[in-house]
Amino acid sequence: MNPIDLPFDADEMLAGLKPWIECESPTHDAAAVDRMMDLAAYDLAAHATVERIPGRMGFGGCVRARFPHPDMGKKPGILIAGHMDTVHPIGTLDVLPFKREGDICYGPGIMDMKGGNYASVEALRQLIRAGLQTPLPVTVLFTPDEEVGTPSTRSLIEAEAARNKYVLVPEPAHEDGGVTIGRYAIARFNLRTIGQPSHAGARLKDGKSAIAAMARKIIEIEDMTGPDCTFSVGVIHAGQWVNCVSSVCHAEALTMAKKQEDLDEGVARMMALQGVANGVEFEVTRGVTRPVWQPDQSGTMQMFDVAKQIAKEIGFELNGASQGGGSDGNFTGNMGIPTLDSLGVRGDGLHTLNEHIKVSSLVERAQLIAGLLMRLD
Repeated sequence: MNPIDLPFDADEMLAGLKPWIECESPTHDAAAVDRMMDLAAYDLAAHATVERIPGRMGFGGCVRARFPHPDMGKKPGILIAGHMDTVHPIGTLDVLPFKREGDICYGPGIMDMKGGNYASVEALRQLIRAGLQTPLPVTVLFTPDEEVGTPSTRSLIEAEAARNKYVLVPEPAHEDGGVTIGRYAIARFNLRTIGQPSHAGARLKDGKSAIAAMARKIIEIEDMTGPDCTFSVGVIHAGQWVNCVSSVCHAEALTMAKKQEDLDEGVARMMALQGVANGVEFEVTRGVTRPVWQPDQSGTMQMFDVAKQIAKEIGFELNGASQGGGSDGNFTGNMGIPTLDSLGVRGDGLHTLNEHIKVSSLVERAQLIAGLLMRLD
């Protein structure tokens, strides 16, 4: 039986996905992420041996599911790697509720990346129901911290990937439905300015504003953006009282480059900004880094050729390209393990209050994943 002919049903899949979307799971709320992992574990338990791996570093835990196979533990298989954390805080459902309008369905995390994760689970479920045995053993690993750079689970992902021959990552599809065959490098930085407090009304001139200094640094940092390396500041925290000149300001910055050498140069430029000016100290410390995953690995391209043939049978042309917006595929691809990323659903508005998917793509992507699971050997 051709896997694309399995009885995938978009309405049934959306009904199964709804509880996942309505279980909000922002990265920094470990209890919320664990509630989401409970739902995923329950949906996987009927067909796989499920483990709950405790969280660390203040993050939620993981779910690892191994599906029955005569070669499980005996030879490398296929790893499906996805994250269950989202960027949306608790309460986002009040303004972005799960809502379907024709072929569009809205909800926090529905595109990035619960929709793709659910399509992967459904692909495995339908294969098992049909009595089809994948050529290779399959493991699913859902993690809790990708949206902040995977600080607590990178080593686990890499260890699991090393046991496998292929890695599939159901992150959101490209706009044209294409997949990712390489990703740019990303580095994060923690920034701090240290000023001098004073009363903002009575002794303003005695103070040295950490906020003002940080504002100037933000402009300087973002002005370093060029064609080979980008710089942006996305988080800033400072101040408690408006009548007090701020003494400390914290911020977070991100730099991205297509080549590792360009990222390394960008990191050096960021670190060189440290120092004292006008009585305010500026500190830069390295955060997590995602290495370049070059789109030139033969194993990945062979996987891509298989995926293109499956897509043709489904009825669409599958393109592949490198892109930014790092994922855990950076790690596995950089390790030299054949990796296909962006196998998840089509949609738009990820990380916004307009996040949505095309409902019909749930079936398309489940067919694509099922096809890969049956043809990779």
